Amino acid sequence: MLYSVRGNLIHTEPNVAVVECGGVGFKCNTTMNTLKQIKLNTEVTLYTYLNVREDAMELFGFSTNTELATFKTLIGVSGVGPKAGLAILSVLTPSQVALAIASNDVKSITLAQGVGNKLAQRIVLELKDKLKSVVSKESGISDVNLESFTTGNINKAVEALTVLGYTPAEVTPYLAKLDSSLPVEKLIGETLKQLGRN
Repeated sequence: MLYSVRGNLIHTEPNVAVVECGGVGFKCNTTMNTLKQIKLNTEVTLYTYLNVREDAMELFGFSTNTELATFKTLIGVSGVGPKAGLAILSVLTPSQVALAIASNDVKSITLAQGVGNKLAQRIVLELKDKLKSVVSKESGISDVNLESFTTGNINKAVEALTVLGYTPAEVTPYLAKLDSSLPVEKLIGETLKQLGRN
C-alpha cells in the first residue's frame, strides 16, 4: 500500500523516525542502522512496510530497499516478529545478516536484543538459500566464494578468529577479498591486519 515516505525528518528517538510529508508526520519504526544514515531537519526517503494487526497499524521505514527486503525476509520466519527483525537489523547490516546465515553464525544473530539461540538457529535454517543474493549484491561475494565460508581454509580461519573474540560477521567481509586457497595462518594474519586499520 505505502511504498515510501519522503519529507522532512522532524524527530528521532531509538528505533523511531518521524517524517513530515505535506503537513502529516509519519511515525516509522526503524533500525539503528537507518538512523545513522539520516539527519534531523533534512529531506529523507524511507522505504516502508505497513504491518496491520487486529489492535494496531504500524509503519516501518528503512533507508535502503535492501534493508527493507531483508526485514521482510526475516519476519517471514516463524517466530520472528517486526520487533525482532528491527533488533537484528540494528546490530547487523543486510549483508552481515546474509553472511551470518550463510556461515551458520548463530552467535552474531543472537547479539540482537530479544533474539535467543533457538530463534537464531531457526533463522539460519530457514533462510540459508534465500539471502544469497543480498550477499553478492551488497558485498561482491560470489556464490562460489560463499561456499568456501562453510568449508575449507576460510571456514577454519573464521573459527580461529572467533576464538580471538571476533564475530564471523565482522571478519567475513575481509576474508571474502582473500584467495581461499591461502594457508589458514596467512588468511588470519591478513584479516587481523585489515581489522587493525579500522
